Amino acid sequence: MAKELTSRSENYSQWYQDLVIKADLAENSAVRGCMVIKPYGYAIWEKMQAQLDKMFKDTGHVNAYFPLFIPKSFFSKEADHVEGFAKECAVVTHYRLKNDEENGGVVVDPDAKLEEELIVRPTSETIIWNTYKNWIQSYRDLPILINQWANVVRWEMRTRLFLRTAEFLWQEGHTAHATKLEAIEETEKIINVYAEFAEKYMAVPVVKGLKSANERFAGALETYSIEALMQDGKALQSGTSHFLGQNFAKAFDVTFANKEGKEEHVWATSWGVSTRLMGALIMAHSDDNGLVLPPKLAPYQVVIVPIYRQLEQLATISEKVDEIIDKLKAKGISVKYDNSDNRKPGWKFAEYELKGVPVRLALGPRDLENGTIEVARRDTLEKTSAQLDGIEDYVEKLLEDIQANIFQKAYDYREEHITKVDSWEEFKDVLQNKGGFISAHWDGTPETEDQIKAETKATIRCMPLEFEPEEGKCVYSGKPSGRRVLFALAY
Repeated sequence: MAKELTSRSENYSQWYQDLVIKADLAENSAVRGCMVIKPYGYAIWEKMQAQLDKMFKDTGHVNAYFPLFIPKSFFSKEADHVEGFAKECAVVTHYRLKNDEENGGVVVDPDAKLEEELIVRPTSETIIWNTYKNWIQSYRDLPILINQWANVVRWEMRTRLFLRTAEFLWQEGHTAHATKLEAIEETEKIINVYAEFAEKYMAVPVVKGLKSANERFAGALETYSIEALMQDGKALQSGTSHFLGQNFAKAFDVTFANKEGKEEHVWATSWGVSTRLMGALIMAHSDDNGLVLPPKLAPYQVVIVPIYRQLEQLATISEKVDEIIDKLKAKGISVKYDNSDNRKPGWKFAEYELKGVPVRLALGPRDLENGTIEVARRDTLEKTSAQLDGIEDYVEKLLEDIQANIFQKAYDYREEHITKVDSWEEFKDVLQNKGGFISAHWDGTPETEDQIKAETKATIRCMPLEFEPEEGKCVYSGKPSGRRVLFALAY
């Protein structure tokens, strides 16, 4: 099955599309631009969701749920916000259908027009801040630290499974604070949570940084992001955390009485990651044979395939496998035993390789006699023979090695593809022939950023939080610059 994939070197975009579909992660739906996330793909998302949810709760956040529909007038209250999302909004104008007496089927009932149109949420700042107005009167009501797991709709014209779809799943945090400092600390805390999740669980190295004014979230004063690098040299924004200042509090008149009894506007943040992380996971690690999943996010970390000719042999093998499964599960290792009789072992090997299962164990009669078992690791495709006695310890260590190796491989690729340039010619040459992140001086103006994007399609991915001040000249305008920023082509 893996041989059916287009190779990355031949057509990276097609390789990605092939892999998502053939590894049973997702497929296009009957609704234009929307996807069906299949059970195997959703199992990965559930593991992401569970870990992130724990990390949010460990930092004091709680979950809630807000409406899918937002009154149109809410979007008029924060000018930058409406400008940023206006072209992507799906709008509900009527609330009823009726039978079409002439042509059959149904039509929209013209008499059922809404008094005010409803927007299908592209993000929830407006509906949430309208709600917070009722919740906040005093400094004692703060902070509010709420997260929502939800779906949103952004009417994308050109879509790609997981990376950009008209509807997608995500979490969005919305917090309210008494002081500017608290809100900024919250914004930074969350970008660190995202970075930890990306690196420790997804095994994807990221750069933490600030977005330029052009790339900020609509309505934010500052946007922090984590930026990852895919195997084709393009960047992928993998999470954002926004310091909203008092913009939304002022738009919705959300005030509180401080300790001195003086009325002040509340300070706000919002932050989110989405099923786009699935795209990052796939593109950062996978190869021409299929998915390569980090063990911490694999739906099952180990698959066991019996090798037999006769049912009596299968019964003996299964007895031993049951012991192995119990020992693995006792260590918190998820395992699948595929003793189905409708596929040959070779087909199963290819299937689980395609699906990125980190460790495959194969056990046959000869292995039982020798007290051994065949072990295959997905990341390197290496096979070895291990002792059955203590196999649970061996597999536990192997999974740790695979997680670390996958991260190190992605990290080494990222480091090899951060290139410092000091001239416009160098900039264009690296962008065209090498790809990756380009570390270059920028004069800090939106005009220069726009011109670079117009000529090359490259954008400022972020201004890294960790940097050395360095006097230089803007790679495009030649004007003075005090630091380097990261440019790249991006998804």
